[in-house]
Amino acid sequence: MKAFKNIINRKILVGVIVFFVVFFLLEIYLPKSFKENNIIYYDLEKGSGYKEVANDLEKNGIIKSSLSFKFYVLVSRNYSKLQAGNYEVSSSMSIADIVNKFSLGGIVRNKVVIIEGWDIKDLSEDLDENHIYSKESFILATKKDFSDTFIFLKDKPKNMSLEGYIFPDTYYVAENSFPEELLMISLENFDKKLTPELRQEISKQKKTIFQIITMASMIEKEVVSLEDKKVVSGILWKRIKEGIPLQVDATVNYVTGKHDEKAAINDTEIDSLYNTYKYYGLPKGPISNPGIESILASIYPEKSDYWYYLSADGTGNTIFSKTFEEHNAAIAKYFK
Repeated sequence: MKAFKNIINRKILVGVIVFFVVFFLLEIYLPKSFKENNIIYYDLEKGSGYKEVANDLEKNGIIKSSLSFKFYVLVSRNYSKLQAGNYEVSSSMSIADIVNKFSLGGIVRNKVVIIEGWDIKDLSEDLDENHIYSKESFILATKKDFSDTFIFLKDKPKNMSLEGYIFPDTYYVAENSFPEELLMISLENFDKKLTPELRQEISKQKKTIFQIITMASMIEKEVVSLEDKKVVSGILWKRIKEGIPLQVDATVNYVTGKHDEKAAINDTEIDSLYNTYKYYGLPKGPISNPGIESILASIYPEKSDYWYYLSADGTGNTIFSKTFEEHNAAIAKYFK
C-alpha cells in the first residue's frame, strides 16, 4: 500500500513538473497575442537590470509575465548580455525573441540614403528633415579629423571638411546615435571601394587621393553616363596640364548654393578658390560626394580631341566640342 502511494506521489510530482515546464515553454516561446500587435519603442538604458526590464515590459503590455522573462534570461544566461539602446518590441513577439533582440543589440535603426552628387549641405538638410541628426551637429562632425583611422585621408588638408569622402550609399544608423556613426560607416565604405589597385594607380600618376576626389566631385555634378564622365575627365586633366581654366559651372554653383545647370555670368566673377572660372587648376577641394563611376573616371580619363563639353540637351547626354567656336554654337543652341 505504501509503495502504491509512493508511485502515485511520484506521478503527481512528475505531472506537476511537466505542467510547469510546458507552462513556462508556452510563456517563453509564444507571444502574448497573435491578434493584437501592441508596438512600443523601449529605451533600454545602460546599467538597467533584467528584472527592471521585465517589469517594464509587463507594465507596457508586451509580455504576459515578468517572472517568465526573468526565468528565461537566467536560464539562457543572457542576464549580462542585454545591450543598451532603443528597441522596437511588440506583443506579437515571444519572450525568447525579445531577449534575443536585446542581447544581440537589434536596436532601432534609421535608414539614410546618400545620393551621388550631394554635398554636405544637401545631406545635412536631408538628415535634419528626417529628424536623424540636426543640420548643425552633422556639419560640425564633418569638420573633425578622421585621418588617424583612415589612411586615405592623410593627404586631405587638415582644415578641409569630409566633403567628397562621404560615400553615396544606403546606410542604417542607430536611433539617437551621433553623426560620427554615419560618418564612420560611410568612410569605411569609401575605404573598401578605393581598392589597393586604385590607390596604386593614383600614386603611379603622381596624384593624390584628394586631387582625384576633387576631380571626381566635379565630374559627378556635371555628367551622367560613365562613358561621358571618362571623356570629361580627359578634357579637364588636359586643360589643367595646358594651363587652361577649367570653367566648371558646378564649382561656381557650389559657392553660390544654386542648383542651376549653368552658372550665371555675374557669379563667375566671384572671388573664391572654388571658382574655376577665376582660378586655374582644381578648385580648393571637392564640391560633392562622388560615386564610384566618377572616381573611376577621374583615375582613368579617356583621351580625345575635345577641349570643351556641355551638358545641356535635356537627355543626360553631353555635347563635346573641339574648338571654342563649336562650343559657343552649342551654348547658343541649348541656352537660347
